[in-house]
Amino acid sequence: MMEANKTLVTEFVLTRLSDLPGLQVPLFLVFLGIYLTTMMGNLGLIFLIWKDPHLHTPMYFFLGSLAFADACSSSSVTPKMLMNFLSKDHTISMVECIAQFYFFASSATTECFLLVLMAYDRYVAIRKPLLYPVVMSTRLCTWLISVSYVIGFLHPVIHVGLLLRLTFCRSNITHHFYCEILPLFTISCTDPSINALVVLISAIFIQAFTFMSIIVSYTCILFAILKKKFEKSRSKAFSTCGAHLLSVSLFYGTLFLTFVCPGCGADQYQNKMYSLFYTIIIPLLNPFIYSLRNKEVLGALRKMVKK
Repeated sequence: MMEANKTLVTEFVLTRLSDLPGLQVPLFLVFLGIYLTTMMGNLGLIFLIWKDPHLHTPMYFFLGSLAFADACSSSSVTPKMLMNFLSKDHTISMVECIAQFYFFASSATTECFLLVLMAYDRYVAIRKPLLYPVVMSTRLCTWLISVSYVIGFLHPVIHVGLLLRLTFCRSNITHHFYCEILPLFTISCTDPSINALVVLISAIFIQAFTFMSIIVSYTCILFAILKKKFEKSRSKAFSTCGAHLLSVSLFYGTLFLTFVCPGCGADQYQNKMYSLFYTIIIPLLNPFIYSLRNKEVLGALRKMVKK
């Protein structure tokens, strides 16, 4: 009888980064600027790669795909967060919530595998430069990118299916600025143990597999760089790989603290800060990290500006 009298939740309330009224407009302007810069950086990079024939190489195919995943990742989270800064209504329907989680999770999963492909691409380019055009053929690169996106699209389906079995009747406040799956478990009336276990297993498998693959690739690259005789070649390779590793460390570090070690965050505010990095900050930084020190990209940009 008590179960029958419970009111089932059909919409959730997202919380803001800060509850101080005076900070809402400044935060809106800051994150609007971040979002516009993110979209301009990523979509501009995609356009540049598509337009310049000199950038039609495997490295830039992977970089363009990563830029698209970053643009999707940011667009799945930021617009709703911007609306909540200025609106008094912070509700999101269950369908919208699940859709937001799905699109972000698919983009993040795809990004994990694209980072592996980019690390492998650099490994082949540095360790086997003469065989590079043969090993990293256009057909193989297209197939690898397609597989990354297919895995990205399919992986969240498992979590969405398990999420649909849950009922929510306690509270509809998620204590997060977007529909992250873990906060939803805390307000579920149904036991979410299976859901939490599947999230943990998939996070460990995907993050551990992709991160270790990246580390192995860059370790091999490091040894190859140290064998190089020319100092100029060494510094260029170190500069490129160092920038890549910075992005990878920030992305995987915050993902690990959120999904593999969810209790590592001291409080809800700290968990929000971790989420800010992999949802908003990383998509902002990636196009600049991967292109600002890249002479080919800068050269293509100068040509585009002159035209």
